[in-house]
Amino acid sequence: MDETSRTLVMGVLNVTPDSFADGGRHFEAGAAITRAKEMLAEQVDIIDVGGESTRPGSERISLEEERERVIPTIVELIALGATVSVDTTRAEIAKEAIASGATIVNDISGGLADPRMSALIASNPSVQYVVMHWRGESKDMQSRAIYKDVVREVKEELEERITSLISAGISPEQIIVDPGIGFAKSGEHNWELLRNIDRIQLLGYPVLVGVSRKRFLGDLVGAVDPDHREAATLAMTAHMAARGVWGVRTHSVKPHVDAIKVIKELRG
Repeated sequence: MDETSRTLVMGVLNVTPDSFADGGRHFEAGAAITRAKEMLAEQVDIIDVGGESTRPGSERISLEEERERVIPTIVELIALGATVSVDTTRAEIAKEAIASGATIVNDISGGLADPRMSALIASNPSVQYVVMHWRGESKDMQSRAIYKDVVREVKEELEERITSLISAGISPEQIIVDPGIGFAKSGEHNWELLRNIDRIQLLGYPVLVGVSRKRFLGDLVGAVDPDHREAATLAMTAHMAARGVWGVRTHSVKPHVDAIKVIKELRG
């Protein structure tokens, strides 16, 4: 990031009944749009719409159910003037979301879950693509949290994914990377990655960090309830903004927007 830019806030809008931090709160369409309007009033940069929980141990839903949850919400958000990201691993959902106006595809699998995704992104060069470090489905991903050097291995595996995606026709300018905090990672793996986020930035791509209200923060501060992890999340946002990450993915918006403003002012 250059000196005139700032870390972006990607607000989470889970239209699911079972997401770990806010499952069910915005599941009904009216509640989702009300929350989106609140986020827009609080100066959110991007609203990330997800219809399928990816918490550890979660099972997949059908394509039809994901479509019914996600696409009508995106249509309404575009009408409100929002910049919309779709949180999906399915190319068909991503295609419909793009047709509805979404300009970012946030794919936790980095294209590994659906082999059609890379061609879709390549054929939509104005769409940005978040490539997360991923080692498998949520139902058993924690069994894959085995590393000798987590920072080196995550960086290398992301680099391998990016090389494959570029070979498939995706422009480097479309790519945003996400180290996948909490996905096939132990608490200490998460901390080690966050302490060394500059090494992920050395890949040369914008970096999105998603730690909002995650369990490893709760373990540190003694908060079982995800809502009670907000202060810890806010501290992480300030830390990441000071290091110039492209974006943070958060459940609340205004405190993070304010923290980033402070960091930008301090940087001059």
